Amino acid sequence: MGKSTVKPGGTRKKNLSKDELVVITADDVDSQHHMVATPTEFVRTFGGKRVIEKVLIANNGIAAVKCMRSIRKWAYELFGNEKAIKFVVMVSPDDLKANAEFIRMADLSVTVPGGTNNYNYANTELILDIAKRIPVQAVWAGWGHASENPKLPELLHAHGITFIGPPEHAMWALGDKIASSILAQSANVPTLPWNGMDIRLDDALERVAAGECITVPEDVYARGCIKSMKDGLEAAIKIGFPVMIKASEGGGGKGKKKKVPTRLCVDTTA
Repeated sequence: MGKSTVKPGGTRKKNLSKDELVVITADDVDSQHHMVATPTEFVRTFGGKRVIEKVLIANNGIAAVKCMRSIRKWAYELFGNEKAIKFVVMVSPDDLKANAEFIRMADLSVTVPGGTNNYNYANTELILDIAKRIPVQAVWAGWGHASENPKLPELLHAHGITFIGPPEHAMWALGDKIASSILAQSANVPTLPWNGMDIRLDDALERVAAGECITVPEDVYARGCIKSMKDGLEAAIKIGFPVMIKASEGGGGKGKKKKVPTRLCVDTTA
């Protein structure tokens, strides 16, 4: 197995606090001060606390393929071994039938139920169960499916498993399109016109500057919700046609509907 060489910066602390950040430069990797051939040596050299040698990919298709290609390229360049990080994938009956490329690329595959993604790739309890049984040190959810569900990092962190992505508190704050738009407006960030574009949180900027955690109260959040066809029609007239109707949660563009005046009253009941 080949070895790459890395050198920590001369003033780098050996024992890092959770708030400190190590930046590894190209000079670090090209120096001759330390020999690093495995993730364990890499973490020890740079003062890390958690070694990741096996990752569960809670996704399929091109997302899984891109993840494995990228990390294996990095592992080969750093460790001289593209298999330094092992990958476990979740495989549905449809994936098997299609002989999907990501299955062939993986080091280990676990069969999961077919059907809609709440039975497999969006099922947070199932993802946690697989991660614990294999076991793996980290989970990557990619995009879509469970990637925007704050329950997933919350569950994983509670069981000592790393979630490769944003922390749950960031998802809770920004994953919902109504809450995140209200927060953005309160911080004077420009947003597209929408039915709640006049809603603001009092003293939001001052509270952020003071280090406070900002949340959107339920009564304020409710003012940004469309609860009836009448509400939707009034908001659409205020914004101006054409309008787009979108669920407050979810991603990938699913559920988006372009509406014009002659069709609005019929389609919003669907």
